Parts: sequence; C-alpha cells; structure tokens
Amino acid sequence: MATLQELLAQRAALEKEIANRQSTERAEAISKVRSLMAEYGLTAADLVPTKGAKEKAPKSSSGSKVAPKYRDENGNSWTGRGLQPKWLKAALASGKQISDFAI
Repeated sequence: MATLQELLAQRAALEKEIANRQSTERAEAISKVRSLMAEYGLTAADLVPTKGAKEKAPKSSSGSKVAPKYRDENGNSWTGRGLQPKWLKAALASGKQISDFAI
C-alpha cells in the first residue's frame, strides 16, 4: 500500500502531465483552426457575429391570453385552464352541466 507522500507525488505528476497534454492539444486545435481559416479565407472578424446577425430568443408562452371556453348568463367566463371558478362550481353543484356553459 502506498504512503501518503507517494500518493501526493503521484497526484503532482498526474497534474503536471494533464497540464502538458492540455497545452499540447490546445496548440494542435489552434493550428487546425488557423489552417481552416487560411483554406477558406476567413478572418477573426468572420468568426464574431455582427449586430444584425443576433439570434432571437424564442418567446415564452407565459402571459399569453387564451380565449374563454365557458361563459354564464352574467358574463362570467373561464378559459378551461386552472381551477374552476366559484361561479362554475356553484352552477355545477346546482345540477347544471359544464356543456351548458360552452361558448
């Protein structure tokens, strides 16, 4: 079984090797990018998006209005989403059916 000092030395050696590999692979990636840029005639400015090329974020559906599906004779309405309103619950309790209020 390895001692603490040996394990710490192994960790230091691994961290050093990781740093070396990262710098080597980074240099290779930069070299590939430069060769592709030269091949296609690109500049650094081509890689940065312009103001007009911004992608629009999709609009969230929250806050959008939904047409009502149910209405009573007093003008109360309900879209059919969420909890049933009190006026509808009372009407259903009195024996009416939800289809009686459909618009």
